[in-house]
Amino acid sequence: MAALSGLNKKHNVVLVIRDTDTVAIALRQALAEASPEERPGLERAVAVAESTAAATETQLRARWVHSRLAATGFNGDIASIAAVKALRQAEPKLSLLAAVQLQKEAVAHPE
Repeated sequence: MAALSGLNKKHNVVLVIRDTDTVAIALRQALAEASPEERPGLERAVAVAESTAAATETQLRARWVHSRLAATGFNGDIASIAAVKALRQAEPKLSLLAAVQLQKEAVAHPE
């Protein structure tokens, strides 16, 4: 999830955009045309893409929260008020309600 846009006091929607299916298809095509030397790496790439595609939207949002908090240097308790504050500082357009919901998802899906 690259960015959250359109979030404000009236809209607390976090949109998850997935393109892993497209990537997996491209990798499978490359694997079908690969030389024997390229096959092991492409087989691993296909497996990674397919496992990522299997993640739920909740898991993707939780990963995003963990990555945003890590990028800000936050290393405290993810269930804390400080985590919500750090998340909102990282994403100023994020409403308190949306930040708390995202925090709950991140707590439910630790890395």
